[in-house]
Amino acid sequence: MEQDITTDLRVLETHLDGMLNRVLHNSLTLKRLQSFEMRLLGLSSLAEMIEFILGEAKALFDLDVISLCLIDAKNEIAGYLEVDNYNYRDREGLFLASSEWQLRHSFGLSDQPFLGSYQTTVCEKFFSESNQQKPASVVIAPLIRRDRYLGSLNLGSYHNERFIQGMATDFVEHIASVISICLENNLNVETMRRTSLVDPLTGVNNRRFLEQRIEEELDRSQRNREPLSCLFLDIDFFKRINDGFGHQAGDHVLAVVASIIKKLLRNNDVLARYGGEEFVALLSQSDESTASEIAERIRLSIANLQVEYGDQSIPVTISIGVATYQPSLSQKKPVTEIALQLVQTADAALYEAKRKGRNRVENGGLVLVVEPD
Repeated sequence: MEQDITTDLRVLETHLDGMLNRVLHNSLTLKRLQSFEMRLLGLSSLAEMIEFILGEAKALFDLDVISLCLIDAKNEIAGYLEVDNYNYRDREGLFLASSEWQLRHSFGLSDQPFLGSYQTTVCEKFFSESNQQKPASVVIAPLIRRDRYLGSLNLGSYHNERFIQGMATDFVEHIASVISICLENNLNVETMRRTSLVDPLTGVNNRRFLEQRIEEELDRSQRNREPLSCLFLDIDFFKRINDGFGHQAGDHVLAVVASIIKKLLRNNDVLARYGGEEFVALLSQSDESTASEIAERIRLSIANLQVEYGDQSIPVTISIGVATYQPSLSQKKPVTEIALQLVQTADAALYEAKRKGRNRVENGGLVLVVEPD
């Protein structure tokens, strides 16, 4: 009997040790969750939020694989990330879905997480990195806010028993709920920011955005010792277009021209409507020769264009001034002054193009930064 009591005590001790370990584990998990939430709530942009989730949550929660799928039916998220120079196309673990139906179909129109062993038909679109080992068990948690699917948080483990059917999903659902709230807030902030920094007529950035961005581009230019070029573009005889075809036709011409210019620039270039029929483009890592080639390509594309509006065909040409900034090792002049000088030099070159007959590109050369004595 004494031996039985000893055995029972050992079993009880083992159970108590197991319970204590679980309590300690749950306590540590709770602290990690609280830290995750506080840091997530403190992020100020969509790009920062995505990078934090994909970059740090994996280690924080001891995951082998993590991915994030976001619904971007109107390419708005892609646009927000491009403005922030976030390379979303190459970011491992980030997927942009074109419709809500892609997710609803995967979850069988359910709002509950999918949990269990990896199934190719269900999971492949959420874990489709070609160079990555497929997880053995997964959780795919929908991100839902106000009955709207925003995307999904996808967690994977190489261990079969990490995520099994029937396991409580309170923890995962809580994380998904917090991420959904932060995602909605960041999307709203990005929408408001875009509204205040985008010209509603042409869909390109406005002058306010340019004034903020040009100093960032100059800072980057100085750090990397790479040239930054500026194009100042102006539609020729735009008043004649408004007078001859009407202001609505003129608005249509502005939108079409802006679209063509944008298509001929790279994703990391900046295009802004400066005012009226004027546009300014910033070309990073572009010297005088490259900037002039791009400007000539834009000029030629627009010169070959006939803008159709109603039953009218409107001929359009554009004049372009080019200026280039090349940083030097000894330079200490404030970027605000360099920015003003760069734009003014390009504007002066544009004036020269107008003076010489329009529908041409004039190169104002390098911006000469004069250091104070």
